[in-house]
Amino acid sequence: MAVIARETETALDASRDRYGRTVHHDAATAARTRRTQAALATYAIHLAEHGQQLLTAARSGLDHQPPAPHTEAWRDLLDALATSHTEITRTLTHPAGPGSTEQRQQHAAVWPHLAFWADYGSIAADLADQHHHPGPELSAEDKHRWTDQARAARRRGELEPIESWYAADGRLITLAYLVQDDTSTVIALSGDLDAAAGWEVIGHYDDELAAGRALPRAVPPGVLRPDAPSRFNRPEPTPERPVQELLQDVIEARTAGEVSEALLAAAQPGYDAGPLVRLERLLDTAARFSYALDTVRGQQVGARLAALGRQLAFLTQEVHDAAEDLGATVGVLPPHRTPAPPRTRPRAAVSTTPPAPPARSTATARRA
Repeated sequence: MAVIARETETALDASRDRYGRTVHHDAATAARTRRTQAALATYAIHLAEHGQQLLTAARSGLDHQPPAPHTEAWRDLLDALATSHTEITRTLTHPAGPGSTEQRQQHAAVWPHLAFWADYGSIAADLADQHHHPGPELSAEDKHRWTDQARAARRRGELEPIESWYAADGRLITLAYLVQDDTSTVIALSGDLDAAAGWEVIGHYDDELAAGRALPRAVPPGVLRPDAPSRFNRPEPTPERPVQELLQDVIEARTAGEVSEALLAAAQPGYDAGPLVRLERLLDTAARFSYALDTVRGQQVGARLAALGRQLAFLTQEVHDAAEDLGATVGVLPPHRTPAPPRTRPRAAVSTTPPAPPARSTATARRA
């Protein structure tokens, strides 16, 4: 599906103008039709006959997991995937005529179900593959001893996190290198590594592969916005002027009003927001993501990003005010700033006789 989406985005980009607005609507419609047909064909090959079996296995895997706040939400998600599977198979069984109005309506109705499976079918696959029995954890005494070593290494800056995931019971597990006396050991920790207390070492291993075999499997990670649009069904992009184009407008400007317009475009709010406003939104969204990690470090980084967003909002307003002040000067560049002529080398005239080549020495001349 990712390949289909990339090909479709390439085709849709060709149907838009330089600011992202669709101008060739027929080409865009044809690209979406090809996208839906390709997705249906892929689904028919890989999931049409096996989708129900996958969902059954996912429900079975979920039944064997310990109770957690996310299990009921996953059950609802599996039910929604089952509904989408039914709608997709119905379309595959009773396709409308090619090029007909019914086909366009059918494609418009089935595409959200295809996108839903492309986004979250992996959750069903992960849940179906949760029949893994982890190895035993360390004894209470060994946990205490290894945790003390890890805390000491953390203070020395010699505890290097590798990756982290959530287990089915809701625990946050982190894999890390513990460096002692120029030797490195792979250890696993349970809890928030950046918290002052509350985390402990639950195992040590010869390598990362051994750790993966012994530790609980990762469950599917969450999402920032549960109601966010699908990555395969993103809304139409809003018009946007690139920073490079605004910069070039300033370089080519002759009057203060032209530069003022470029700066105002960079700081413009609303639907067709400028790059400064879009960057502010990016920082704010990244801050919400960092807060949503529910870790000490995540809260700290989220606060930094939120502060940067507020600073950028202030800077954006300053740019807007300065742009208006610059436009009010009604100034123009003085004429002594004359353009430099292009640096070109003169070409020889067609009738010019080329210079004679240098005389070549001969053996006789050399003997003489």
